[in-house]
Amino acid sequence: MNDLELDIRPILRNGGEPFGAIMGAVDQLARGQRLRLYATFRPEPLFQVMANRGFASDASRLEDGDWMVVFTPAAAPIDMVESRAEAPETWADPAYYLDCSELVPPEPMTRILGRLDTMAEGEVLFALLGREPVFLYPELQARGHAFVGDHDETGTAYRLMIRAGRKA
Repeated sequence: MNDLELDIRPILRNGGEPFGAIMGAVDQLARGQRLRLYATFRPEPLFQVMANRGFASDASRLEDGDWMVVFTPAAAPIDMVESRAEAPETWADPAYYLDCSELVPPEPMTRILGRLDTMAEGEVLFALLGREPVFLYPELQARGHAFVGDHDETGTAYRLMIRAGRKA
C-alpha cells in the first residue's frame, strides 16, 4: 500500500493553518496506510496529536532544510480517549448538552471550557463536535476534569462527556 502524501509547505509559507488539511488527510487514510507529511519545520505539537490517534512518527530533515514526517498507524487504532475516567458508566446523566458540531475551532473549546467554569464538581457535560478536540484534552487535564470520548458509528461526529473537577 502506498503512503498518502501531504505537502503543507505552501500552506505554511502563505501564513495559513494546515491542521484541518492534516486531519482531513488522516481521515482519508485506508486501514494500515501511512501518512507522509512535508513541512517547513519539525512539527513537534503534531506528534502528540497523532500519537493520541494511534500513530508513531518518524521525522527527518530534508536537504533543503524542510522536514518529512512519516506517521505510521499502530497495530490497533485508538478509538476511545479517556482521562481520569473512573468508571464513566457510573457518572450522573449529563446536566448540560452542547452541540458544537457546526462550529470552527477554537469556538468549541471556548464554549466547553466556559460551560465547565459554571458547573459544580461532579456534574457532567455532553458535547457533540465535528472533529476530535485534541487541543482541548490538555486543558481539561490541567483543570482536573475527567473525560471520555469517541467517534459516532458513522465516524462523522465526535462525542465527548466531561465530568467537572474541583474548582481551584
